[in-house]
Amino acid sequence: MSFEDVDASPREHRRLTDPKAMRAVAHPTRLALLEALGRREPLTATEAAQMVGESPTNCAFHLRTLAKYGFVEEAGGGTGRSRPWRRAHIGFTIEDSDPAGDPEATIAAAVLSTVLWDSWLERIRKIGAMRSAFPEHWNKITSSAESIFYLTPEEAESFRAELTATLFRYRERLEDPSLRPEGAIPMELIQFTFPADALRPLED
Repeated sequence: MSFEDVDASPREHRRLTDPKAMRAVAHPTRLALLEALGRREPLTATEAAQMVGESPTNCAFHLRTLAKYGFVEEAGGGTGRSRPWRRAHIGFTIEDSDPAGDPEATIAAAVLSTVLWDSWLERIRKIGAMRSAFPEHWNKITSSAESIFYLTPEEAESFRAELTATLFRYRERLEDPSLRPEGAIPMELIQFTFPADALRPLED
């Protein structure tokens, strides 16, 4: 798939630090649009509307807002609702606390994190409820697990980096559909890691 009049340089993950951008993307429809573009791009507002279950007018508004804050960009050609869009980055990361001590950024990151966690947990609930009706080949590649293991903070950081490196073996396929082998389907991994002691009541 080619994108006319668009810089063809590889897209990277974006590290979000701007509170305004964090607040702008902390919206279920806007996050759904970014996910839709991750599945197929470019998309017009009308095409995106069919994927996310919103009206074309609503999708056009949210796409323009995402473009204003640098999350999407025009893919070239078309006007109005027929204007195609693509992601400006293949994903984003946020820090839950701002090391510089900017309270506005910390609050915005917390709000975005809550929206993201709610979205992920809702998807997990839906998959759990639907899985019994999955075809056999879908069941084989759908999994869940819970593990406890003892690591130092340094080992935990290394563990997370190793997991990320494993996933990044396939990141080029996010950018270039031609690299996806025949039969490849979009797979989602929702991962939560946290200190188990965080669940214990605080001692007086």
